[in-house]
Amino acid sequence: MGEKRILSIDCGTQSVRAMIFDSEGNLIAKDKREIQPYFSKKPGWAEQDPEMYWQKACQAMRTVKESNPEEWKKIAAIVVTTLRATEVLLDKNGEVIRPSILWLDQRKAKCKEPLRFSDKIIFTIISMRRTIEIIRKHSTANWIKENEPQFWDKTYKYMLISGFFNYKLTGKFVDSIASQIGFLPFDYKNKRWEKSNNSWKWYVFGVERDKLYDLVEAGSIIGKVTKKAAEETGLKEGLPVVAGGSDKGCETLGNGCIEPSSASLSFGTTATVQITSPVYFEPLRFMPSYPAVIPGNYNPEIEIFRGYWMISWFKKEFAEKEVKEAEKKHISAEKLLNQRLNEIPPGSLGLVLQPYWGPHVKTPDAKGSIIGFGDVHTRIHVYRAIIEGINYALMDGLEKIEKKSKTKVQKIMVAGGGSRSDAICQITADMFNKPVYRINTHEVSGLGAAIIGFVGIGTYKDYKEAIKNMVHYKSIFKPNPENSRVYRKLYKDVYKKIYPSLKKIYKDIKRITNYPEI
Repeated sequence: MGEKRILSIDCGTQSVRAMIFDSEGNLIAKDKREIQPYFSKKPGWAEQDPEMYWQKACQAMRTVKESNPEEWKKIAAIVVTTLRATEVLLDKNGEVIRPSILWLDQRKAKCKEPLRFSDKIIFTIISMRRTIEIIRKHSTANWIKENEPQFWDKTYKYMLISGFFNYKLTGKFVDSIASQIGFLPFDYKNKRWEKSNNSWKWYVFGVERDKLYDLVEAGSIIGKVTKKAAEETGLKEGLPVVAGGSDKGCETLGNGCIEPSSASLSFGTTATVQITSPVYFEPLRFMPSYPAVIPGNYNPEIEIFRGYWMISWFKKEFAEKEVKEAEKKHISAEKLLNQRLNEIPPGSLGLVLQPYWGPHVKTPDAKGSIIGFGDVHTRIHVYRAIIEGINYALMDGLEKIEKKSKTKVQKIMVAGGGSRSDAICQITADMFNKPVYRINTHEVSGLGAAIIGFVGIGTYKDYKEAIKNMVHYKSIFKPNPENSRVYRKLYKDVYKKIYPSLKKIYKDIKRITNYPEI
């Protein structure tokens, strides 16, 4: 059992990684390729060449092979996990037609043709018409059809980045059900393409059925590495490719969250709170639970769109001093900033932040806000308020999930860049008033993909057995009761009242400035 290895490919917004894991969950080898997150032809646009992702993955794989030849020989299968909601246009030969429009992109289709009368009536009755119109305008397919019809006409398959990687490896237009998160006519409850040709989803998302691809369960064999892919990657021709899942879904699995009583927090560019549930429900109205990598299960999720992107924003705009000091000490600016978190008391002396730096389809008028300033506050108070504000929003999300699932979460698992900080993990434990668990590797998505792989090739009979053997918690942070009391009062008496109090003002700001234009 111990001799087999799984190769995980983790393609994110800012890097691509190739990792070898053993059946005990140990990270044996890794190569990481940093990438420019996106290029922008116009303000608010965010695009990237899918072939660049693939080339970086190939470079990472070849480096791992050269550095670890004996371990490379033990690889029994490869599993891919990638960023979400980023589509690739492929022609009949599998060639990329245009750069991908990333999930970060802010452009919108005009959608001048009105909704069908029947849909308009239904969505108006259930107070969802504005939300549906926003979703429709944010659909990449609709924008391309309006502005670049020549590219849409050439499109044979409209795939997510995950499916594109699977195609490059196997030559098949196939993707995992657990990766289908985007503006697509997907039936999340039944885990298939929308069956009814008359469904509003085909019209709202703008994708024709013949441009879609085959779907398989996570853990199943998609195909085998082709001769061409073997030459590009250094992989053995014929190596099985196992269907993986989205980056957040693999994080939740890698964190060992397979029951509704535990929650996975992802402190990434987009911050999320997610559980695994055997029952389908919408954590927010018309916002679906995503398909989990474990067959028959779902991942209800609440996301904070800008999340830990706000740390990069703060560093760029306010932390020049720490950036320069960190360079002299040969450490990251984030590490230096996180060391200073403990200088500030819980609650940041009354400074409370609402982290809506990017509007959500359910709260399109929302803006970010910071209230409670006094002459005692410094940049580091603002920094801690950002960490606390993201957690307040995640606490609010978890409350919604618990209410719908009818299950109280007892423990929290963390992943993502922010989870590397002991200070942030302790703040999280205090704010949620629950123990926070951190596993023995920062490559949680990669570990989740490896778990899928070992179940897929039969090393483990099921995910429960795989997690028992592969997920190991290195640190447990227990809440401080006094700090938790402070946070609970601030959350209930202050944070929860910010959006209702400022909602009308946010609308007035948008009316006057036309920003953001949604």
